[in-house]
Amino acid sequence: MACCVLQITGLILGGVGMVGALAATAMPQWRVSAYVDGNIVVFETIWEGLWMDCISQLGIRLQCKFYDSLLALPPPLEAFRALMCVAVCLSVLSFLTAVVGVKYSQPGKRGPRGVSIFILAAGVAFLLTGTLVLIPVSWTGAAVVRDFYDPAVPVPLKRELGAALYVGWGSGALLLAAGAMYCRCWCGAAPPAGPAYPGLARRGSISLWSGVSVRSAPGGVCSRRAQ
Repeated sequence: MACCVLQITGLILGGVGMVGALAATAMPQWRVSAYVDGNIVVFETIWEGLWMDCISQLGIRLQCKFYDSLLALPPPLEAFRALMCVAVCLSVLSFLTAVVGVKYSQPGKRGPRGVSIFILAAGVAFLLTGTLVLIPVSWTGAAVVRDFYDPAVPVPLKRELGAALYVGWGSGALLLAAGAMYCRCWCGAAPPAGPAYPGLARRGSISLWSGVSVRSAPGGVCSRRAQ
């Protein structure tokens, strides 16, 4: 029963994390313009994402433009694009694997036969997906914070954490939680370690000592004598 609850909960968390990873990849609000130290130009907001940058004027007019050249992009941005695309594809595959695992699991049976192997595969895939999402999101967040407090960076170039980063952190956490639940469900279904034939092992240990008795030898030393 507990494993069934973990499977359903993990499926919900994994589905929400999958949608969040897709949203974070598409959103342009990875880096947003900051207003500090007399920068009072508040009628224009700049958003920078993985695929485009946008300019919002007074929150009414929004103009977005995709990056012109793929080769002219900074290498970190290209790497973040690749990681997020792989994470989105892997999250969809993980979710489908989890659905198959929940369908073919048998709650009435105890042990490994009651849990489908797809549960373990979905758990590992969710953990990998969450890690792939957190790498570019955390890297970008650290770079934004570093540049914000760097006095050498001009004020107009300073940026703040965008909404996409928070969505990415939340999605990564949900994916990791889903993976941990599925792995816990699989590990909990494993049989306890012990002898393969406990009855035979117990009888063998009894017969081993049945023909041996202990008597006191001279000098207080115990010796064994076969009966």
